[in-house]
Amino acid sequence: MKNNNGYTPSTKTIAAISTPQAPGGIGIVRISGPQAKEIAGKVFLSRHGKTLEEINGYTALYGRVHDGETDIDEAIALNFTAPASFTGEDVVELSCHGGLYIMRRVLKAVFAAGAVPAGPGEFTRRAFLNGKIGLTEAESIMQIISAQGEQAAKAALAGHDGALEKKIIRIRGMLIEAAAHLSAWADYPEDDIPEVNPEILETTLLTVKSEIETLLRQFDAGRAIREGVATVIAGRPNVGKSTLMNLLAGCERSIVTEYAGTTRDIVEDTVILGDVPLCLSDTAGIHITNDPVEKIGVDRARGKLREAQLVLAVFDSSQELNEEDRELISAIRDSSAIAVVNKSDLPPAIDIKYIKKHFQQIVYISALSGDGLQEMRDAVAEVLRTSELNPADGILFTERQRDDARRAGDCVREALTAVESGVTLDAVTVSIEGAVSALLELTGERASEAVVDSVFSHFCVGK
Repeated sequence: MKNNNGYTPSTKTIAAISTPQAPGGIGIVRISGPQAKEIAGKVFLSRHGKTLEEINGYTALYGRVHDGETDIDEAIALNFTAPASFTGEDVVELSCHGGLYIMRRVLKAVFAAGAVPAGPGEFTRRAFLNGKIGLTEAESIMQIISAQGEQAAKAALAGHDGALEKKIIRIRGMLIEAAAHLSAWADYPEDDIPEVNPEILETTLLTVKSEIETLLRQFDAGRAIREGVATVIAGRPNVGKSTLMNLLAGCERSIVTEYAGTTRDIVEDTVILGDVPLCLSDTAGIHITNDPVEKIGVDRARGKLREAQLVLAVFDSSQELNEEDRELISAIRDSSAIAVVNKSDLPPAIDIKYIKKHFQQIVYISALSGDGLQEMRDAVAEVLRTSELNPADGILFTERQRDDARRAGDCVREALTAVESGVTLDAVTVSIEGAVSALLELTGERASEAVVDSVFSHFCVGK
């Protein structure tokens, strides 16, 4: 059992529907707290006459749920006895048919029997406060639920298994060892304590600095596989933007014709390319036009470009670059962008040297046939740095975690500066202790109640 940070366990028994608020084959009402079995026993009657108090944990009973007057549904009551449960408390889960009306009636009966409504994330919060999981493990639960791809799911599961927490504890251990040596050598000069070697101390701090910087550098790539990337398909008319959109979407999302200016508004869809969710926007061709409707589409396209996290700049391989192509290149010079040279199945006429001069990543593709799609997956992974991620290593998931890691990194840099400047070792110790404190907050071992409240406010009710 982990430390519960000094929080007093709640005496209230909470309940909520823990399955989605939509019709389904099965619905679950979860009850947790000191009176979980007693309350569940008031609404559940076993077919064989046994009670939840009589059976062992991890044992189920079949029967019916009722509201004291009428039967509501047949049900299975699954019993978990403290501390061997998710929350660390007595827990009973009532599984019924998953109709919304049925589930709400069961929940209403449970409330009438003495339970109180669970707040957002309150079951997981109790697991944290009761020392069942760390704060980073708790945060990873929502990442598991919202994962949109294989890499995101693997990273979230690794976080739930403690990969990030173990990494932070190891980094923190190096700092604590260095701080302990500094303090002992300064406070007990008469004892036979080895003198602090500035070179060894500097090496330790450099190692820690490098590991924290790696975590911070991988944060944006991790966010890309979790949350998706706002991606704009841009280019002048008739270069194949809509055909590319349809290829990536796997269906006809955008209208494709041989006429310029077919796309006048923004067509949006979310696709998974490799392991990265792309929130795609197929925009109107960027060009000068006197058509008032078309002009609105072009203006919207330019607005989307300014907001984009990734731009797929599409060029027609079979035509020479024109002023509109060059205007696009200029507009996205500070953006993360990939040059998509389309119509690679036609005789080339494009000035590829000019393209190479302005883009680090170039993909040759035939959006019509699908040739080059794998190369595009690889290019996206390279630009977004998701190719560098190993989900099992443990990565930062939330802004809170990143802020704590950044503060720790700042303190380590201060300590390095102090060592290199030859100032008193007391100043070095203060900076190292600041880094340790930030890392303790990251794992939740020294998190304030306000931080804990903020973390669990983002959870859904029932989890």
